[in-house]
Amino acid sequence: MNITFLGTSSGVPTLTRNVSSLALKLSQSAEVYLFDCGEGTQHQLMRSKIKSSQIKKIFITHMHGDHIYGLPGLLATLGLSGKSKGIEIYGPSELKDFINSALRSSFCKLSFPLHFVEVENFASENKILFENNNLKVNCACLKHKIPAYGYRVSEKDKPGLFDIKKAETLRIAPGPIYSELQQGKKVSLADGRSFDGKDFCGPPRRGESFVYCTDTIFSESAVSLSKNADLLVHESTFSQEDEIMAYEKLHSTTVMAARTALLSNTKKLIITHFSPRYTNKNSITPSDLLKEAQKVFPNTHLAKDFLTTEIK
Repeated sequence: MNITFLGTSSGVPTLTRNVSSLALKLSQSAEVYLFDCGEGTQHQLMRSKIKSSQIKKIFITHMHGDHIYGLPGLLATLGLSGKSKGIEIYGPSELKDFINSALRSSFCKLSFPLHFVEVENFASENKILFENNNLKVNCACLKHKIPAYGYRVSEKDKPGLFDIKKAETLRIAPGPIYSELQQGKKVSLADGRSFDGKDFCGPPRRGESFVYCTDTIFSESAVSLSKNADLLVHESTFSQEDEIMAYEKLHSTTVMAARTALLSNTKKLIITHFSPRYTNKNSITPSDLLKEAQKVFPNTHLAKDFLTTEIK
């Protein structure tokens, strides 16, 4: 799996950073999951390598405008293109009325179905939000001025590496049989020989895990959601110097994000959702924000628009 940042500013866009959105490209399919959809997201998609027609699910963290204002426009464009066969939208219960009202008021009729999933009960009861053969999605309540939710995408373990040389030594002809053996199945050949796929595969490979947490102040639920994750993307709206403001607005500082990564045993942290007050022309720069977080959690990286990175 890999992610592409489509917007890394908080509140309002800047010349170099759009408001919140992130695309997750799955490794075992051509599907894309979109997390948040601030104003201008569809333009960001056009400038990236992400194809909007591949978006199958959209996860919204909360109802603040910088996370949702781009959604009606994106859906309308997908409807006009005729390339979408349907999208599932996960988020707060108010999200359905917001989208339907915007589409209805603008006389927009989509050419594909929308399926809404309200996440409140899934988060409060710690239930799996979505699951298929390859992965599962969980969510958790965060701490913000309005209800907000973090999301975790966890791949299931993958089969171990297939020993092709062993198969060739045993004169097993390449083809569909190799695939069955790699899946651990038992197969019978035309010459009467039988083989167990488990004998040809190494140990299972642990699936990748990705967590997205914004907007929130430091939260134990975010720590729990991020436990042993490969990658945590966490908001860092404020510098540690502006901690008082962070508590007033219920946003995280760089140190809060780093503490979340440290306490959850996350492998890698990327901080995002920066206040526009921090620029290279001001006293506190984005590089300063990165240094603050790295003092607590060394494997921290700084998000920027159009940055693409692997989960591991």
